[in-house]
Amino acid sequence: MLSDIQSMAPDGQPWRITVLRNHNGMVATFMDWGATWLSARIPLDDGSVREALLGCATPSDYLHQSAYLGATVGRYANRIAGARLNATGQALLPNQGPNQLHGGPEGFDKRRWQIVSQSESVVHYRLDSPDGDQGFSGALLVDLWYELTEDNSLLIRYEAESDQSTPIALTNHAYFNLDADHGDVRQHRLQLQADNYLPVDSMGLPNAGLTAVAGTSFDFRQAKTVAQDFLQDADQQATKGYDHAFLLNSAGDAQQVAAQLTSADGKLSLEVTTSCPALQVYSGNYLAGTRAREHDHYEDYQGIALESGYLPDSPNHPEWPQPDCWLQPGDCWKATTRYRFITA
Repeated sequence: MLSDIQSMAPDGQPWRITVLRNHNGMVATFMDWGATWLSARIPLDDGSVREALLGCATPSDYLHQSAYLGATVGRYANRIAGARLNATGQALLPNQGPNQLHGGPEGFDKRRWQIVSQSESVVHYRLDSPDGDQGFSGALLVDLWYELTEDNSLLIRYEAESDQSTPIALTNHAYFNLDADHGDVRQHRLQLQADNYLPVDSMGLPNAGLTAVAGTSFDFRQAKTVAQDFLQDADQQATKGYDHAFLLNSAGDAQQVAAQLTSADGKLSLEVTTSCPALQVYSGNYLAGTRAREHDHYEDYQGIALESGYLPDSPNHPEWPQPDCWLQPGDCWKATTRYRFITA
């Protein structure tokens, strides 16, 4: 069902909230501003209901946070060094020092997306990004579908077309906390099917080539708590924790599980599958002060983001072993990511 909240977004129009439900009683909520995933409430086997996402108390609170809570991020998620596309010499609009982060100062998270259609289980959003938007060439048309399935999965599908060559990497920036009290997420257990990660500097920019996880704190091939090897090396210390992209072994096979996250009490797990080549794992290192749904604000390390996409600064690194992130005229870019919630 679709309803209007009687408060106004920056464009002077009401927020439009969509609620999806399945027959298991799971409820997922979305907002057209930023095509934002607001909430995921999952019934547990003991009869309780657990909120799996961090979020704000009201739609307007989302305007007063910089953590990208649940937002759709684009035109290019993650960082582009020097806000420059070396292949074309094109200058982009910077918004993190001299670099561009998550699509620029007015990225897709700060736009009103059109609701094309909606039902009990699916909402379809669309966004027109004009030529020159945040410095990117090409008029880009983006379609996004959120689908809540009967196996308690939130399936996200993206499609995009452009009339000029442009890099593209769309992602959802949900922060997960599967515990009932939304305490320190570092007590969650995480498993990643990834043999390699990308070291970065304090700005999140690559400062070395792809590196094997074996023998490092980045080895999550066997499940372990996020806390186990936390801040144990210079790569983590540079970013105050995990904020790194892992090149997935699934190599774009959306049927293979790329990651699994499990609550501290073991009652709720999350499986991630994706057609994207990489997964950015961010342990909420700078969440402190972000407006919270349940109380005044969140603290650092209270949520973890598992963002499907490409390795950071990929437009400037064609040598990396992943699909090309450049969308060409006449082509259609497609990507899918599934977040499946499993109760125990």
